[in-house]
Amino acid sequence: MEREGIIFVVSAPSGTGKTTLCKELIDFFPDLRQSVSFTTRAMRPAEKAGRDYHFISASSFAMMVDKGEFAEWAAVHGHYYGTALAPLDACRQNGCDVLLDIDFQGAEQLRRNYSHAVFIFIVPPDMVELERRLRLRGTESDEVINNRLENARSELQAGDWYDYLVTNDDFDRALSKLKAIVIAEACKRSRIPFSVAELVGLSV
Repeated sequence: MEREGIIFVVSAPSGTGKTTLCKELIDFFPDLRQSVSFTTRAMRPAEKAGRDYHFISASSFAMMVDKGEFAEWAAVHGHYYGTALAPLDACRQNGCDVLLDIDFQGAEQLRRNYSHAVFIFIVPPDMVELERRLRLRGTESDEVINNRLENARSELQAGDWYDYLVTNDDFDRALSKLKAIVIAEACKRSRIPFSVAELVGLSV
């Protein structure tokens, strides 16, 4: 019996450093795959289609929703985001661990259908620091930043049901905690498809 792949779901308010942490995690674990979400928002200058997101039109997104092709999807800051169902299930069934960088709304949907997934919530040290990070990006207007801060207050309240809570007050420390979570989850007895007796060659 082969080991089932682990689904790691990482959520956080905008500006918390989630995306950068996830990229570092993928680089550290060569067997951990990044799930690339679909989105209707425009591509940013530093982004690449197929690597950061699959950028599609609103009509194409709606068509995928109607066909049931998403494992989860949500409207976030005026745009739609979703995780394709088929590649996610393929990874899980083939024993491949996969990392999802998604909004808490999508995470709640996944929790209903993937009870063995691992849910991790990244939080800023405080709201003052979150606002500073959002303004440092220099990519959004004051109105957009204020909207993101208001949404963050609601999103932070959702963090209580996640399996793990990681504060990104120091990037390297937060990354170390994420690495520890991935390693510990892979070592859980419930995820290992053979007995200890079988491991050491004893009859069972």
